[in-house]
Amino acid sequence: MDFTAFLPTFVITLREGVEAALVVGIVLACLKKSQRAYLNHWVYWGVVAGIIVSALIGSLFGVLIQAMGAVSPVAEPLLEAVFSLIAIALLSWMLIWMTQQARFMKSQVEGAVSSALKQGQQAGWAIFWLIFIAVLREGFETVVFVAGKFQQGIFPTLGALGGLLAAAGIGVLLFKWGIRLNLKLFFQVMGVLLLLVVAGLVVTTLEHLDTVMATLASQNRATESLCFYYERFARYHSCILGGKVWDLARVLPDDRATGAILNALFGYTQRLYQVQAIAYFLFLFTIGAIYFQSLAGRVVWPLGGGRPAKGVRLEQERVPIRDSQRR
Repeated sequence: MDFTAFLPTFVITLREGVEAALVVGIVLACLKKSQRAYLNHWVYWGVVAGIIVSALIGSLFGVLIQAMGAVSPVAEPLLEAVFSLIAIALLSWMLIWMTQQARFMKSQVEGAVSSALKQGQQAGWAIFWLIFIAVLREGFETVVFVAGKFQQGIFPTLGALGGLLAAAGIGVLLFKWGIRLNLKLFFQVMGVLLLLVVAGLVVTTLEHLDTVMATLASQNRATESLCFYYERFARYHSCILGGKVWDLARVLPDDRATGAILNALFGYTQRLYQVQAIAYFLFLFTIGAIYFQSLAGRVVWPLGGGRPAKGVRLEQERVPIRDSQRR
């Protein structure tokens, strides 16, 4: 199995899927508490619709990449680079934003459910849209990431499905069977893994851009200057990424088990160039610093636009539903 393609999407889908499962579980608990359990089917339809629309968006992205690849040899790596850049920005933002907002997730979702239930006959649709948007938001992040790695075939999709099933299982353990899990520790560990996965995506994105520039430079003499490192690094060079930092293709290749796992979780590549190394550590230093400040509650700017209403903090809860069910 191609762990390079499987593991990153599994990690991302697992983390995002657990966030969606928490929203679903809180909504179901609120409906039970308010004696509106007859609206549960709207929750389930919202989950199904969110997953289906996410899958359709992913399929559309895949068809677009393949169609553009047939038009021009530059188009496919260019689109992959574009989707990868979007995924880097989106996942980095959501990692930091969710770290802050998770503290107040329960109170915010309960408030949204209370507002929905006040809409009378339209309450079902309001619940549906609440769940649909929550699932679609998490699914879209994974879809964009998979689109950036679409050239790796079916394995990113299998990783996404595996993460989705695992997230659903965690949701059942929490809200159906009442198993006590340390959600704070879970999200911290998954956050660090996600940070490393996205840092690896930075390296892959630069590789896509290097391929684009090299292809353009090979088309005619007028574009040869695009590969400005060719003359400076005559023996070991890339097009736009500078000289090699290392070449471990014989010692630790990407297509072997150890290299594949390191590539998936830590961004390792058998051939690393100077620009990739600088970008990798710059990303880890900047986004990692903001993320860990966010964990400590010391982020330098507010991402939520204002402090939510006072409520029970999710990160302090082991089982966020059981107490609500007892009240």
